[in-house]
Amino acid sequence: MEKAVIKFHHCDKDIYCFFVPENCPVCSESLSCRRFEEAPVSIPSPFAGGQRVKCSFLVRPTKGEFLREYDGRSDLHVGITNTKGVVYNYNETGICRDELGWDQSVSVPLVQPDMYSLINQWDCYLEQFSSAEMWHSQRYNETEHNCYTYLTKTEFTEKFVLPRTKRASRYITLYQEISENYFYIVDGSQKEGDDTSYV
Repeated sequence: MEKAVIKFHHCDKDIYCFFVPENCPVCSESLSCRRFEEAPVSIPSPFAGGQRVKCSFLVRPTKGEFLREYDGRSDLHVGITNTKGVVYNYNETGICRDELGWDQSVSVPLVQPDMYSLINQWDCYLEQFSSAEMWHSQRYNETEHNCYTYLTKTEFTEKFVLPRTKRASRYITLYQEISENYFYIVDGSQKEGDDTSYV
């Protein structure tokens, strides 16, 4: 289970950790009497449980989990969820319909919640698309016809996946730094949008 990342402000620094210490790790001052601006906040994880997000495009490492094993160079695997949270994905065995195993995924919603007519037909469309001959196991090729062929790679990746994976990458770096050193400390003057901002 992933630990919650907490951020608090003290000594003009933003301090990230898994727990709020009794004393500031920068100046050793007690943190018991803080001002409102220095109150700790929880940083939301960019990852979703794949089976809990409906009608979405999912990205996860082919092997392992983002926060523990992913090194930024390993292969990624993609899938699409139906309205019940079943993840349709394509690999060397053909189309798979997974009900488990997509716990730490980057999720991109494909259907807006108010698009009732499409939501009502989503499962049927997904099943018909997945049953096409082009998705048989014999057609699989690791570089030319793979899980990403399910959608047009370049444009979809640039518009929808990259912004979310950049945030996930920063979160992974932050999480791993805290796991190793208990804290990650940056100047509090950095604004959201900076490459070093994790909020």
